[in-house]
Amino acid sequence: MTAAMTLPLSNTAFDSSDWGRQMQSFVAELFPICRSITGDGLRETLRRIAQRVPLQIHEVPSGTPVLDWTVPKEWNIREAWVKDSSGRRVIDFALCNLHVVNYSVPVRRSMSLAELRPHLYTLPDRPDWVPYRTSYYKESWGFCLEHRVLEALPEGDYEVCIDSTLRDGHLSYGELLLPGTCPDEVLISCHVCHPSLCNDNLSGIAVAAALAQQMLAVPRRLTYRFLFVPGTIGAITWLALHENEARYIRHGLVLAGVGDAAPLAYKKSRQGSAEIDRVMEVVLRESAKPFVIKEFSPYGYDERQYCSPGFNLAVGRLSRSAHGEFPEYHTSGDNLNFVQAASLDASLRVCSEALSVLENNRRYSNLSPKGEPQLGKRGLYRAIGGSDEPAKIELAMLWTLNLSDGRHSLLEIATRSGIAFSAIAEAARLLSKHGLLREETDASDSPAINASREEF
Repeated sequence: MTAAMTLPLSNTAFDSSDWGRQMQSFVAELFPICRSITGDGLRETLRRIAQRVPLQIHEVPSGTPVLDWTVPKEWNIREAWVKDSSGRRVIDFALCNLHVVNYSVPVRRSMSLAELRPHLYTLPDRPDWVPYRTSYYKESWGFCLEHRVLEALPEGDYEVCIDSTLRDGHLSYGELLLPGTCPDEVLISCHVCHPSLCNDNLSGIAVAAALAQQMLAVPRRLTYRFLFVPGTIGAITWLALHENEARYIRHGLVLAGVGDAAPLAYKKSRQGSAEIDRVMEVVLRESAKPFVIKEFSPYGYDERQYCSPGFNLAVGRLSRSAHGEFPEYHTSGDNLNFVQAASLDASLRVCSEALSVLENNRRYSNLSPKGEPQLGKRGLYRAIGGSDEPAKIELAMLWTLNLSDGRHSLLEIATRSGIAFSAIAEAARLLSKHGLLREETDASDSPAINASREEF
């Protein structure tokens, strides 16, 4: 059965509200929560996301083998501080949750400044910022602070308190599956494990949640899977427990660092020329804004897990300033002032347009392939006349007729012709309506594959 052409998301989702400000507000709401790869802060974050979309929250027990890894113990923290000899708190977790090395074991003791110093982390070149440090897989403890504060600490005794727990518990992650008429899946993934860091963590969460809200509201040909997972171990855990489901992922995006002012940057999947790679190049080109295309590297965010050779999923990454490429990275400088509503909005629009292209990318066969069919007698020139740019639509129809041989997709036609995908898709719609094109059905649309999917 031929599916109806899906309307672009921009026609249905952007007309009624200011998504940029909504996302910026969500970032501000999540900012105070102390997150980690496990624990109550992660759960609270997932619950806040679930207030916006019908998220299913999963709990995987500590000690569960997941590929070459093991789900770690669960970490929670109540308070942490360092007091000087006068009783004044010179470091206080209550003021900034970056002040404690994430996953620090519990500590309660007195020590000299010399004994304390090996457990203190600063940024000498950024003396007013607090660094973000972790000790996930090696039991340790420590504090992070501004370098100027460290330099001002007098010699003497200090009282140290880290009121935390590290014990068997669970790893939590959130998942939302939105079925379409086709079992082929689009994966949208972001990490939810960082504490108060806005660009590297919260921006991806905000855009992914908004994108899920939009996809809930529109007809879907493809199936969409949204994952909100702790970095690295969360993606590995999902892959380990869902190898069968992973076979249906045809396209994917990891969202991270999409809220700052730098140009959008797309990192290709390991495959390099997958459909998602070509879609993102076309969408970014048509955005008429500066952008960067990066080749695949096994270093980065969770795209490296989805693109590991045993899975080799077609998953790329959309970012602006990537990990390690901006001074604020993993510091208190990555705060609410660093993320902009306009950047969040533009990132969401690019994601929405990419999904619209995936939804509408079909293959057609020209039903009048010998010579150029007469468009006028079919009323197509009248259809063109109703367009704002009749010449462009006419050229789009000619390109679409010429390359619709059952092998070229609309995306390939748009790429080769240099014409906007939306114009090519509109040309295909008009030509199909007037009996000049027939949509070719992929094998993945067959009932047999849909039936096998139901066995999971």
